Amino acid sequence: MLAIAHRAGNSLPALQAAAEVGADVFEADVHAYGGRLEVRHEKSLGPLPWLWEKWELIPAASLPRLELVQLLDALDALAEPVQLMVDLKGPGTVGVHVARLMHERLPDQPMLVCSRWWPGVRPFFGQSWASPVLSARNRAEMQQLRMRVRRAEPPYGVSLHRSLLSRALVAELHERVEVVMTWPVNDPGALEEVLALGVTGVISDEADILRVLRADR
Repeated sequence: MLAIAHRAGNSLPALQAAAEVGADVFEADVHAYGGRLEVRHEKSLGPLPWLWEKWELIPAASLPRLELVQLLDALDALAEPVQLMVDLKGPGTVGVHVARLMHERLPDQPMLVCSRWWPGVRPFFGQSWASPVLSARNRAEMQQLRMRVRRAEPPYGVSLHRSLLSRALVAELHERVEVVMTWPVNDPGALEEVLALGVTGVISDEADILRVLRADR
């Protein structure tokens, strides 16, 4: 069972907090923007100086812009090694750039790489240090995911929104992939529900949920 700290890599304080909890995996959202690999969940508005999150507009200049190279430096500085899960955001070449950077900086560091835009994960298939994960947020994506893992080289794992899960679906996916992870799992009831369905990776924002997963081993 993987205890995955949601967005723990998106800021250095969150990274430290997840390290203190003892999470197995630290998730970080990575965008390719302006020639940089930026670690943030907020989306950009192309050339406009704004970022947005749900219905909120945020001036880009007001938000600290953590870069992936800075996050890797912070991971190196932690007392205990941790595993990073990079969530590639958007279509395009972000996966190619992340693969190149990781190969140059930490060629022997195991990591997970996931995305809802599955072509972005393609550069990581066949890499000894990378575990590809395909993600699905809605039912249309989930149905495509079921066909994808049956008809092509299966990924290391899949990540599905909790609303999509059933015991039968989780069992079906486990026949083809090593890890079935889900999000959001932020309260004890949700944790009990997904564990009963057979998932093997839990993505949570809550330190208490991550602690429970660690303590139950």
